[in-house]
Amino acid sequence: MSGLKPLKKMKSLYYSIHILTALILLLLLATGCNSNTATPSRTAAPAPSPATGAAPEQPAGPSSSPEASRPPAAESGPVSTQEVDALTRKIAGMTLEEKIGQMLLVGIDGTTLEAEAKRMITDDKVGGIILYADNIKDLKGMVNLINALKKSNTTNPAPLFMSVDQEGGKVSRMPKEYASIPSNSKVGNSNDSDPAGTMGKLLAREVRAGGFNMNFAPVLDINSNPDNPVIGDRSFGSSASIVSKLGIAELKGIESEGVVPVVKHFPGHGDTSVDSHLELPVVNKSASQLAKLEWLPFQAAFKEKADAVMVAHILFPQIDPDYPASLSRIIIGDQLRGDMGYQGVVITDDLTMGAIMKHFDLGTAAIETVNAGCDILLIAHGYENEQLARKALLQSVRGGTLDESRINESVYRILALKQKYRLTDKPVPVPDLAELNNEIKLWRSKLSK
Repeated sequence: MSGLKPLKKMKSLYYSIHILTALILLLLLATGCNSNTATPSRTAAPAPSPATGAAPEQPAGPSSSPEASRPPAAESGPVSTQEVDALTRKIAGMTLEEKIGQMLLVGIDGTTLEAEAKRMITDDKVGGIILYADNIKDLKGMVNLINALKKSNTTNPAPLFMSVDQEGGKVSRMPKEYASIPSNSKVGNSNDSDPAGTMGKLLAREVRAGGFNMNFAPVLDINSNPDNPVIGDRSFGSSASIVSKLGIAELKGIESEGVVPVVKHFPGHGDTSVDSHLELPVVNKSASQLAKLEWLPFQAAFKEKADAVMVAHILFPQIDPDYPASLSRIIIGDQLRGDMGYQGVVITDDLTMGAIMKHFDLGTAAIETVNAGCDILLIAHGYENEQLARKALLQSVRGGTLDESRINESVYRILALKQKYRLTDKPVPVPDLAELNNEIKLWRSKLSK
């Protein structure tokens, strides 16, 4: 593919209804607060937007962490008019720059707070950060970096998503001070949801102890292609039933510890033979074929009100011959949002991966994915790439080719999710990991029997 084709002029019924609703609310309600200095003052947790499900159970993480001791989130029902009004007023009081910023989740360079990272937070108002192995050298350094990033964000409209890929196995970002957690495939061999649920809790406690609040897990891809260079033992297994059962258990375990889980990689990365970090995979399957296998674990997660989902960079030419899933209105808008009724936060896989950068202009891809129904753009590498995507979105709204009401829709979902999990920018101390590591080792020993 050499480029992008013109956007379709007609929007789906889903977007028409929600955009009209957002416009009416914004016209009726006065502008509101711009505070990010504390969590909501109410003792009960705010109900999520219609995009989210029940609030997580009481966190039970390391006692040395201030975030670990926060009060439990209350069970939530339908979002109240008062809560809708509060979020809508907040959005009405935000600048376009602040709103676009909330939709960007970015990677940074180095193991300390460098100038470009600080500018992305203070000037560009980005809504989230992701750390990789290159950003983490030891426990103390990781905690200091996370605390510095949060401190830079204190004047912005909402706390940062502090995110990480902590799956266990070969995709583990935690420093050497943490006891290791095995791969999903090892847990999947048990075909038992209990150890998978414990795994989710332990993963969440690992990341939360260090100051993270979002984990890109569980992996819900089915390992159906033995030539797959990306998934392999990152999957719980080769059957939809095992992946669904254990993936849901891990999802609930992560949620129960007060960490935002992000299920991945919709519509399914298990049958690819190309690494999307390097090139654009092509899967020649129809929607009906995906519905019989790849979609099943994701639909199970959506039934359990999964709060966030990552969409993969995979081209499904029988479904959309022009755009990979991460940019496709057919896959995100019509299938994920429409047919499956998913109302949670949708996040792209890293837009700086070869699957996108080798085939699409990044600025245009940023506009495409938002038009398709995506809420958060993951831009894991390059300050210049964050600048390019941000500028493209700002210019598109100001030029009238992207409706600001569409931006408001995504920002509403993002703020509702941050509010649901009571995210804050409060610093955390360097944790004592002895108890957590002992629990991990005990769990591992039981798993190996």
